[in-house]
Amino acid sequence: NVVSSFSTRLTQLVVVKQSYALNASEMASDGGSSSLQLPCVFSPKSRQYLALCAQDGRLRVWNTDSKTLHQEYVPSAHLSATCTCIAWGPCRTLKEGPQRKKRKSEAVQAEERADLLAMGTAAGSVLIYSTVKGALHCTLDGGHTGGVNCVQWHPKDSLLYSGSDDTNIIEWDLQSGKTRSVWKADRAAITGLCVSPDGKLLLSAAYVIKLWNLETKEIYRKFTGHSTAVTTLCFATTRPPDGNGLYFLSGAAHDRLLSVWQVRDDGRDKNSVVSFTLTDEPQHINLIPSNSKNEAVRLAVVCKDGQLHLFEHFLNGPCKKPLSPSCTVQLSDTKDSPAPIPLLAAALATETRTVMLAYGNHLQPVMERAELNTSERHICLTRDVFTNLSLSTETNVSKVKTPFSAKSKVLVPGLPGHQAPKGSSQASEKRKKDIDTKEMSIAERLGEIDLATGSSDKGAPKSTASLQTDNFAVLLVQGLESNDANILNKVFQTRKEIVIKKTVARIPLSAVLPLVEEITKRLQGHPFSAKLMVQWLKAVITHHTSYLASLPDLVTQLGVLYHMSENRVKLLPKLTKLHGKLFLLTTQVNSVVCFLILTELLKIYEGIVARDTATLGDASHANMTPVAWQPDQQRFESPPLHSATRPHSVHSHFSLPYCIKAFIENVGNWLS
Repeated sequence: NVVSSFSTRLTQLVVVKQSYALNASEMASDGGSSSLQLPCVFSPKSRQYLALCAQDGRLRVWNTDSKTLHQEYVPSAHLSATCTCIAWGPCRTLKEGPQRKKRKSEAVQAEERADLLAMGTAAGSVLIYSTVKGALHCTLDGGHTGGVNCVQWHPKDSLLYSGSDDTNIIEWDLQSGKTRSVWKADRAAITGLCVSPDGKLLLSAAYVIKLWNLETKEIYRKFTGHSTAVTTLCFATTRPPDGNGLYFLSGAAHDRLLSVWQVRDDGRDKNSVVSFTLTDEPQHINLIPSNSKNEAVRLAVVCKDGQLHLFEHFLNGPCKKPLSPSCTVQLSDTKDSPAPIPLLAAALATETRTVMLAYGNHLQPVMERAELNTSERHICLTRDVFTNLSLSTETNVSKVKTPFSAKSKVLVPGLPGHQAPKGSSQASEKRKKDIDTKEMSIAERLGEIDLATGSSDKGAPKSTASLQTDNFAVLLVQGLESNDANILNKVFQTRKEIVIKKTVARIPLSAVLPLVEEITKRLQGHPFSAKLMVQWLKAVITHHTSYLASLPDLVTQLGVLYHMSENRVKLLPKLTKLHGKLFLLTTQVNSVVCFLILTELLKIYEGIVARDTATLGDASHANMTPVAWQPDQQRFESPPLHSATRPHSVHSHFSLPYCIKAFIENVGNWLS
């Protein structure tokens, strides 16, 4: 038993290490930008189907019981208008023409069968797909001017709500296929929606969470606390808000915390009451709500790093400390060096130990109903993906639907949801021939950094090569992983504040802590290097405060940085006093030097006036032309004097500026 438990722990450590390495390499390859989350949702109640959209833009519905592909739907604009979100509609009773009389058990199964799927697209339209008919039910378009980010069904009425990049929320009437109400919900794009279990309230989120009254379309409450766009909203209780018993949870992008909020009658609900800690950004959430105070909320969260976290908590008031998961599940393959298998989605069953899992990739997922021992904190499941992968698609059941649309458009190269002009296709083909597709090496990227920094100097010729912030993020991650001082010096030498902010914002979360440690090390060095590192530290604190706050051992990891900053702040008053004394001393020295120079000038001026007055008196008696003073044995000719010159005219010819000029010309000999 000891050997088996030790081997299990060792496998878990290897899987965690390789998963972090895999995430770092993926983030470094795409410049630190987060990849687009592909929608993947289990059907409600029975969990019979799994609907997901892969990279090719096709909708695939898998049967979780037979583990086969049930249906495949190809939208007419699946390349230009990719699917961005999916939501299953509430289970309904199906009536399709005359049928034989069914038994009670069959009737119950028919009522609980999931049918409709709502798909939001990047083009701003919403597609309603029927899994029973295997065809497109209707298309809701003409409402949004931007891409649809979230869709949500009304639990009772035949209504659908959608949020878009155009900051609007639309209430669709599915019976008529037209908009019922449109209102502007926020200044930013709407990224999350959720309808309360009673169908009277609606949660919407951008950076601020708002609770709307669906009858009046007015704001009932506002909740602030997330620094990034909120991507997850879900009600945690089915109780009405009258008794302060309505709770909901929210998760944001690049945030490793799930926050639980309470809707109170007295309005004292500005802060979250409970927080759940995660290992990465939440990607898929499944929740079994609580119906009373004595019933706990069960939560399953699949993070971006492919791990599953299970929580169970009684919502009866605030909790100061963030709650850790009661159980964490990871998957790995059966090779000699185990590699992690990412989890795509998870769904809780009525039994406490049963969890429906979907893992692998979106094109060919593997579905499994697993029995977990939730008493263990960490569980590592080993699976052979190649043997478990089932591709036996039944031809008599599969329905590949490609509807014909008169509104189809010619696809040209461009971003999803955008259409470029048709003439640009020829130009793009010419560019493909001219541009070399080889990736730049690290040496070439460092060379471009040299060109970029060299061209910023005055008088230097402008260079056409410029390095984007994506490359800076890649180099920074590579330098931190390899601990290469040359790469880090090239990255840290930039002084542009915009480049520093964008670079820090695009690095993966796994590289934040090594970056802080490197900044701390460089802050202890030369003051010039420390001055540059302060800008990087400011950018890290600005963009990754929520991540750093979620670290359990933050005090020990940032203790050196805190003590160093505190010591430097203590030295600031002493340095300020020293600076003031030095400034006063230099000011006094300059004033003394100026006084001495003016004193010498005054003495020379008085001597010149005395000598020339005597010389002028002798010349008037001897009828001779006066000669100016010759301090450096060089004659200065003076203008001729008239016979009617009066004594005060002497000072006009030999004035103070004339003497200063003579002094400046001979100041070298005078100083020597």
